[in-house]
Amino acid sequence: MDVAYISALSALAGSVVGGLTSGITTWLSQRAQVRAVRLEHELSRREMLYKDFIISASKAYGDAMVSNDPQIPVIVDLYAMVSIMRVVSSPQTLASAEKVMHATTQVYFEPNRTVRELHDRVMNGNAVDPLKEFSEAARNELRAFTPR
Repeated sequence: MDVAYISALSALAGSVVGGLTSGITTWLSQRAQVRAVRLEHELSRREMLYKDFIISASKAYGDAMVSNDPQIPVIVDLYAMVSIMRVVSSPQTLASAEKVMHATTQVYFEPNRTVRELHDRVMNGNAVDPLKEFSEAARNELRAFTPR
């Protein structure tokens, strides 16, 4: 084989390898960026869902402690958020949210508490925190999304 052909084929092979390497590197880099953006979006979405659930559940639970008349729109909103969690959340977070819902609806059937009773419970360390388990489960789930 002629030396000119070998030299030309070597140059051509080098160009192909260099082009493929550059193309594959770009593809992998873009793929990683898209994945990072997708994870960030999912993390943000769950943070908002959990925040909204905590705020709504707190208000509903507080209302249930002083009233026997449930605010149906608030309860329906909570059930809607729990249903969304069934689709996107871990089993532990979902189970904790369902416990909050059951605790909240149960409190509507208990005798109302006065502000004095609530104050005394807080001062004695007997305060009820139905969202503690949910908050911890949600925090653990959100940490799983955070890159280390």
